[in-house]
Amino acid sequence: MQTISKTILVTGGAGFIGSHVVRLFVNKYPAYRIVNGDALTYAGNLENLKDVQDKPNYIFERMDITDAERVEDLFNQYHFDAVIHLAAESHVDRSIADPLAFVKTNVLGTAVLLNTCRKYWSEKPEGKLFYHVSTDEVYGTLGETGFFTEDTPYDPHSPYSASKAASDHFVMAYHDTYGLPVVISNCSNNYGSHHFPEKLIPLMINNIKNSKPLPVYGKGENVRDWLYVEDHARAIDVIFHKGRLGESYNVGGFNEWKNIDLVHLLCSIMDKKLGRVPGESAKLITYVTDRPGHDLRYAIDATKLNTELGWSPSLKFEEGLEKTVDWYLANNEWVKHVTSGDYQHFYENMYKGR
Repeated sequence: MQTISKTILVTGGAGFIGSHVVRLFVNKYPAYRIVNGDALTYAGNLENLKDVQDKPNYIFERMDITDAERVEDLFNQYHFDAVIHLAAESHVDRSIADPLAFVKTNVLGTAVLLNTCRKYWSEKPEGKLFYHVSTDEVYGTLGETGFFTEDTPYDPHSPYSASKAASDHFVMAYHDTYGLPVVISNCSNNYGSHHFPEKLIPLMINNIKNSKPLPVYGKGENVRDWLYVEDHARAIDVIFHKGRLGESYNVGGFNEWKNIDLVHLLCSIMDKKLGRVPGESAKLITYVTDRPGHDLRYAIDATKLNTELGWSPSLKFEEGLEKTVDWYLANNEWVKHVTSGDYQHFYENMYKGR
């Protein structure tokens, strides 16, 4: 029987990035007990973790991070040594439609977690860590040149990025005021397997496959820096173990693409995979009215993470994108469950009668 050396709460562990972090930690560190705490709202899907759900060092707990009583109960039960905090409302379009939901989860939820950590760790903070996983969107937008560094002033433009900026400030405030051991990382756009289909890349893959229109905002000239999600999970692993307390680290792929160029690349990959005439899928591209406050360009400078902690991305974008397309084409059941909403019954079926 493996002795447990550390118990870690991963919030949002059933989500896209969270499930990759949980999988990596469960498999790589058998002496760590990984507790996946997730509210299983629309983007949380336990089917993402079918391959580790029976591992002895993995536990799932349904929790809402805004419920202070539930959070305290779990701290009492598990005596967490660390929190890796990924639970968040994360879709910009949804934040425009319902900003208060983002304030509640991203700001209040983070504050509830911080407050609970402060309460339980105040006497013995050594060896404890609150790791807050955030976004590059807190920095606002760039012109055609330059990069976001850790010293770039915050300038959020959407309710989503404003809520993440507020949560980042709370994390640092708890470090500065109470000495809470914290670290933050701010990451660029992620892509890869198990990505909820409302996001750009999985939406396009699914629509190309089903010959549906490919909606592109404005003229498609917005630039994003794309990072393969498994590389992000590796970065989180490195920062968790080696990051300096009270510091923030930018995580990016050094990999900028205009949205329209990315969609064209996806179309050409899909034409090959589906045996279509080259150029066939690109005919599905449809330009739609731009979203309000749409940031023109994001680009991350991840030099600090690279030089201090030795992390760099493992895959070129074209390779990662092809792997991603292959995964979606091979996992039609997962896509069907998610697009139909069936995945939401997985929890009930799995835990019924337990």
